[in-house]
Amino acid sequence: MMQESQYLMESNEESHRLDIKINSALIEKQALWAGIQPGMRVADMGCDADRITAILSHLVQPLGSVVGVDGSPQRLDYAASHYGREGIEFVQRDITKPLHDLGGFDFIWVRFVLEYYLSKSFEIVKNISECLEPGGILCLMDLDHNPLNYYGTSDRLDRTFRKIISELQGKIDFDPYAGKKLYSFLYDLGYEDIDVEVSIHKVIFGQIDDLDSFNMMKKIEVAPQKISFQYDEYEGGYEEFYKEAQSFFSDKRRFTYTPLISCRGKKPS
Repeated sequence: MMQESQYLMESNEESHRLDIKINSALIEKQALWAGIQPGMRVADMGCDADRITAILSHLVQPLGSVVGVDGSPQRLDYAASHYGREGIEFVQRDITKPLHDLGGFDFIWVRFVLEYYLSKSFEIVKNISECLEPGGILCLMDLDHNPLNYYGTSDRLDRTFRKIISELQGKIDFDPYAGKKLYSFLYDLGYEDIDVEVSIHKVIFGQIDDLDSFNMMKKIEVAPQKISFQYDEYEGGYEEFYKEAQSFFSDKRRFTYTPLISCRGKKPS
């Protein structure tokens, strides 16, 4: 039985993990591609920690403002203490519920959010869209085949990775294929001037750097525990699995990559 949707990577270190992995120059490039402009009122839906909200705030100056929306009070506290300033507001909301009280926005940014809502993703986009002013821009960004593009594992590690993902889909509504759905969501909602960009979010080969290693192993540590995963092919259980996964990611022969799909559109006026 599937549990109520929950944030897969929730842990005591999650705000830190999310913060340190942000590439500010890349976020700025993506937002400019999407059409962000000075003076806009912006919503960063599912804002997390969040350095991104501060980057968006910089891009809408002068006279623009940004509202960072997230369901976690812990991450919002982190965001407010690290990035709170004039022109930025952080609010706690459930994005599956009505958001009319937030007012209207000229630009809404939804990055790496829908992958945690397999069964609700379209309804969430529809709900968020109601906050967008006519002629406003909605930008959706998510990964595809996440994290299933890799080479160099043993057969049992490959089977275990895929079984974990399958159970995450069924038990906590995780969607490893969220990215490929984004265009159709905007199309079905009648958006205009839709554009799509497919790029590489992450490619790892040869020596892995400390940040990528930390990020990969944190996922290995946290995600399976959320579903009480049983390591049937590992006599030593989680510890044996963890060591093999760590060996795989540290192996210079290993290859892994993740596609990023970005989609933008204008709400009909």
